[in-house]
Amino acid sequence: MVGVEVHLASWWAQFLEHSDRFDRAYLVEGLGDLVTPHISAPLLRREVQLATDTVVGYLERPANEERAERARDAVERLGETLQRIEERSAGAAIAIDQAAIMLTALRGDYGEAAAKAERLVGSVKLRRLFVTALRLERFDIPMTLRLLEGGQSPGEAVRSGHLLGRYSWWPSWLLRIVTERALAGKLDEETVEALDTCAYAELSPIQANLARKLLTSGDQRLINTAAERLASLGEADAAARLREGDIAAVALAARLTSL
Repeated sequence: MVGVEVHLASWWAQFLEHSDRFDRAYLVEGLGDLVTPHISAPLLRREVQLATDTVVGYLERPANEERAERARDAVERLGETLQRIEERSAGAAIAIDQAAIMLTALRGDYGEAAAKAERLVGSVKLRRLFVTALRLERFDIPMTLRLLEGGQSPGEAVRSGHLLGRYSWWPSWLLRIVTERALAGKLDEETVEALDTCAYAELSPIQANLARKLLTSGDQRLINTAAERLASLGEADAAARLREGDIAAVALAARLTSL
């Protein structure tokens, strides 16, 4: 596949580091669905399918020793098959590259398998497969995919997707702001906690509009006016923090300056 974006195995491996519930069975099955149809030799394709099904069965119930043994045997047989084909073909008709990708995945090297599969099936399908396999609760999958497409690392994208998923109840105006910050790579836990103050503040439409402008416009005159209003109401500390760009002071400023 010409012009396909390619990532290193270490890039793909990062996904597994950011979820203790990573669904390896789902990932292997998904890789099989993407890669196996590209295996041209019917008998080899069938053997890869059988090996994949066996390993997926084991990954679904890893404590089952019988399934574990069957999985080991299936992977070993597939490895021996590919070795025999390679030794006998001597550059002839049967290509084993796609089957070798699946063998890598069945052996548990998911990052390397994805790196090899990327040229074959494309980045988009693989990213969705890995992100879905994270199995994180309150997790914004579409936003995580957007961040990955925008060039963020798996660690950055997953962290932002998790933060956004936790606060999906926020009002739409605030979600737009936090989405913009996430896409710009400027979203962290401290920022989200500060924005959460705005969400809990139960602002009226007028107050929400002021908060949005304070957060996004960069209008120094507006910020100074709001800070002066805070100071006149006895909130000198909050006024100083607002001038310094403290997001947590925005909710208080919006509530008090629009009274």
